[in-house]
Amino acid sequence: MESAVLPVFLFVVAATGLAVGLLVLSALVGPSKNGKVKEMPYESGMDPIHDTHRRFDVRFYLVAIAFLVFDVELLFLYPWAVASRNPLGIDRAVSEGLVESRGLVFAEVLVFLALLAASFVYAWRKGVFRWR
Repeated sequence: MESAVLPVFLFVVAATGLAVGLLVLSALVGPSKNGKVKEMPYESGMDPIHDTHRRFDVRFYLVAIAFLVFDVELLFLYPWAVASRNPLGIDRAVSEGLVESRGLVFAEVLVFLALLAASFVYAWRKGVFRWR
């Protein structure tokens, strides 16, 4: 048991030592001049125009949420599409008892797509897709 933990312990010690060593080295060797320009917030290489804590319109957040909904949808549908393209993927899961039947997997995907369609209709009615 001790021999299995020893490599992990040595790795943690080496990583911690390297991190502390680089921190100390950068504090000793790195530049440390403070000035008005260094204390300004960095914004794409340009001088900031507005306050950094200004409020954004809620439409930006709605577009971001809509993007996440439809982006995450692909993350869930891609493995299902790969498994259904290769029948052995789902058949193996059925034979191992992980899934009761192929119909159950298809029904789950249909429920997911129905929820996705409902979120699309909701976003459409709220006017998220209209650019003003």
